[in-house]
Amino acid sequence: MLEYPLEGIRIVDFAWAWAGAQATSILALLGAEVIKIESMRRIDHSRVFSLTTGQWFDEPDSSVIFNDMNLGKMSANIDLSHPEGVDLVKKLVKISDVVVQNMRPGKIDGLGLGYDVLREIKPDIIMLSSSARGNTGPEREYIGYAPLFSAISGFAYISGYEDEDPVRLSGEIDLLSATSSAFAVLAALIHRQQTGEGQFIDLSSTEATSVFMGEVFMDYCMNGRIQTRHGNKDPFMAPHNVYRCKGEDKWVSIAVATDDEFKSLCQVIGHLEWATDERFADSFSRWHNQAELDKLIEIWTVNHTHTEVTQMLQEVGVAAAPSCNSEDIWNDPHLRDRGFWAEVDHPILGRKTVIDTVWKLSGTPLEVNRPAPLFGEHNQYVFGELLGLSDSEIEKLKKKKAIF
Repeated sequence: MLEYPLEGIRIVDFAWAWAGAQATSILALLGAEVIKIESMRRIDHSRVFSLTTGQWFDEPDSSVIFNDMNLGKMSANIDLSHPEGVDLVKKLVKISDVVVQNMRPGKIDGLGLGYDVLREIKPDIIMLSSSARGNTGPEREYIGYAPLFSAISGFAYISGYEDEDPVRLSGEIDLLSATSSAFAVLAALIHRQQTGEGQFIDLSSTEATSVFMGEVFMDYCMNGRIQTRHGNKDPFMAPHNVYRCKGEDKWVSIAVATDDEFKSLCQVIGHLEWATDERFADSFSRWHNQAELDKLIEIWTVNHTHTEVTQMLQEVGVAAAPSCNSEDIWNDPHLRDRGFWAEVDHPILGRKTVIDTVWKLSGTPLEVNRPAPLFGEHNQYVFGELLGLSDSEIEKLKKKKAIF
């Protein structure tokens, strides 16, 4: 049986939406026992809404996006607006290691489950609170999702083509916050292992996004320059773009960093004379004439498939890769050879293919071994086995609607 890095760690999970759910899913895939606390009063919208069709589901267990970003978790139904439901959570926290939540600042405190309360119950508890703008500051009450994070962090402003509007980014921005959250929890666990102390983690999703904009901020601080949108251009490399290829909506990405690489590109295309053309002879000249150069390159790429172009250029040391759609990724033999995909058995969806763990650890090999949970699937385990409630006590709590 595999031993996972976080085996023996229990996490009480109040998180939802992509940023929160993916963070605890990462920790679950690392071996933590993640118990997602859910309620019929405020059901996780990813359970009942399809991002693909824009439609609501009649039942909460068939959503593709929920089942993707909650792999490896358990689910227990507790009404946090009920005093006895709150008491159950406190008992669960007492035998847990980490609490993760991404409600608006102050909301979890209003439920009687703030950090000051929980550390009285479990002094070494680690609590991560993730929100749009953080738990302090004049905008702490702001609510928001990924499009807000991309806008206020500066990402949207620099994304898109020249002379066009900023491009709204969505789920991919949430993943930046999710990975930062998971990293912070791991750091706090190491600290607790060394000192015996728990702690409170205050994470702002916009700050977790802005941290990837360092070069843009430094350019402004040092040069007073505000970077804007520049499409697929690179500040230094040219050619550096995505080029149309043979076939419907097929493209290849090409990036050339040095004069030697450009010479190799010219040789493959069959126009070695470009390497000595004064318009393209060095990086500076190529950068200032890249619009013209891009047109010349695309005259060649449209006569080849994106995989053919990739192979020809990679063989001579030029960075190139196909722009893949979902079908390309699904059929990618390289990904299959590396075990990118895994299969899990879902009680309703059946045998389901999911993305396996992307970390290849030689000492602690990982694999997805549990699908996302059904709504309340692990009630008996949580209430009966972990909290020690009898069947009659569980039934009484159901009648009181403290649990479902």
